[in-house]
Amino acid sequence: MFSAVPLLPAMTCAALAQTAPTGPVRQIGTVKTVTPNKLNITTDAGVAISVSVVDGAKVLQIPPGSTDLKSAQVIALGDIEMGDRVLVTGHADAPDAITASRVILMKSSDIAQKRAAEQEDWQKRGLGGLVSAIDAPTGTLTITSRGKKISVQTTPATVYKRYTDGSVKFEDAAPGTLGQIQAGDQLRVRGAKSDDGTSIKAEEIVSGSFKNLAGTIVSVDATARTLTVKDLATKKTYSIKVTPNSNLRALPAEAAARFAARAKGGDAGVGAASAPAGGGAGSGGRPGAGGGSASAGGDLSQLVNRLPQGSVTDLHTGEAVMVVASQESEGSDTLTAVTLLSGVEPILAATPKGEASMTLSPWSLEGANEGGGM
Repeated sequence: MFSAVPLLPAMTCAALAQTAPTGPVRQIGTVKTVTPNKLNITTDAGVAISVSVVDGAKVLQIPPGSTDLKSAQVIALGDIEMGDRVLVTGHADAPDAITASRVILMKSSDIAQKRAAEQEDWQKRGLGGLVSAIDAPTGTLTITSRGKKISVQTTPATVYKRYTDGSVKFEDAAPGTLGQIQAGDQLRVRGAKSDDGTSIKAEEIVSGSFKNLAGTIVSVDATARTLTVKDLATKKTYSIKVTPNSNLRALPAEAAARFAARAKGGDAGVGAASAPAGGGAGSGGRPGAGGGSASAGGDLSQLVNRLPQGSVTDLHTGEAVMVVASQESEGSDTLTAVTLLSGVEPILAATPKGEASMTLSPWSLEGANEGGGM
């Protein structure tokens, strides 16, 4: 997304509204329509902006991931198409109207190509797990991934991103630091793996503090898009907010039965066989879990990302669910659903004490790096 371009910081719509009409403003958005001398865009906040492009205005195109204008090419306004990403600089005629002096473009096709390449690279050279140890002086992290301990070796060039409180989407991760990572965090790392698979040299790390719940729905408020869930392990009740970006999925009965058998340890090969290749990224397995259980958790997350999206209205009181959620604040009982999976009664029945042998991963490469650097 353009937010990754430091020389051209984005302004929020609130900032635009507070700016004097003649003051310089910047807006980032997706092109909805193009007419002679005018663009209509929708900002990342969902606000429609009318952009007038005057004669003499600079219209430039840069490749996804660029951080300066050295590689920019001069193009015509007519080269911009619906779906392209633009950063507009000019002055505000009104809160929802700008006269542009400069338009910087990233083509949607280029963004899609870069996104696909990055997703493929995350799949090939990425792995995920739970942080079990941190050695800050050496910059080394230890994670548990699919039942194995992996050493994550960082360098001064390692890029850190961090899920903020209440965030849901992968691309919402903000710039972070090594110091923000805590034991128990879920972590996704991309880099060069050692031949024996016991270590990885981190080029990029995305981390976050998430809660994994497995329990029953106490109540559903479809209008407010909230539900309460009683966690089987802790017996605590949590308020779960569902946003338009939350993944709501329903596990088919046959798949649920197979994963339940896997949870009992009765079928070591079912989970991998039933999960399509690709999709999710990383294991949600807890530290100390056996290799089969952790692997099943990873396979479950992969399958979840291939299931059709559901709705809050599909959920019912008394229904068993598994949830991975972000917290609004440390210790809060109010959570924001990243992924909520229903149809899991057989899996929870296989672990009646509430000690789930598999959890969901928050990582979904379907939305990873969506902006392509803009």
